[in-house]
Amino acid sequence: MPSIRIALANVRPARDADHALEIVLETMVAAAKGGASIVCFPECFLPGYRTEPSVRQPSETWLNQAWAVVDEKAADLSICVILGTERVAKDGRKITARVTNPDGSSAGFQDKVQLDPSEEAVYISGRSRKIFHCGPLVFGVVICHEGWRYPETVRWAAHNGAHVVFHPHFEVVEATDYFPSGFADPTNSFHEKAALCRAAENTCYFATVNCALPGASTTSAVVDPDGVLITHQPYGEAGVLFADIRTEKATGRLAKRLRSFDVDDQDATLKRR
Repeated sequence: MPSIRIALANVRPARDADHALEIVLETMVAAAKGGASIVCFPECFLPGYRTEPSVRQPSETWLNQAWAVVDEKAADLSICVILGTERVAKDGRKITARVTNPDGSSAGFQDKVQLDPSEEAVYISGRSRKIFHCGPLVFGVVICHEGWRYPETVRWAAHNGAHVVFHPHFEVVEATDYFPSGFADPTNSFHEKAALCRAAENTCYFATVNCALPGASTTSAVVDPDGVLITHQPYGEAGVLFADIRTEKATGRLAKRLRSFDVDDQDATLKRR
């Protein structure tokens, strides 16, 4: 089967929300010129990750107008877009990934279900998971903390047919003088090692995307269903990272072999005590 090219937007954080929209549109053009069928942006890139003090809360009107501009551009370029953003729901604001089809129509949202504790003062958690399609490519989205700390979110997507699970995230960098020597550096945090595991334990591709941040401990990367790194972006360097996905390799075999189990009544009684 032919491969499907994906693109990860390893972009620098924007000055403000309007600048973020400009970067999104420019990156969509670069991804399309590079032959990508789909491009994924970091967590909350539009308008910005709002636990950062410099990022202001956008109005619902501004978000809707910005999404409409992205949709129109997606249709012009015939490219699918996974946009890290936020949305206003009846019960509050949610971190989300908004998916635009190549014809410019909306495919819906994947809200962040498992929030990091530091986010709970600003956002509320989502409640459901969704599978998306881009031509023959089937994909899921898990957002930052949930992909690192809650592997069942990735397993759900692979179990339900996802060839690739996209993982938009954003790292709050406290010191800018750290540069890993290589991907999954043994002296680094567990996060990039977890990316290798998410792919191998589910027999799917795992595509993680961060902003280009000096001192960041993670970068954008694509891991194949054997848990082998295909490619990664140089740390702190802005650019579009491309990778070719072979859907026949992403069988989801290990994810689909997960068996349900019953809890032993006696054990459950002891735990309740």
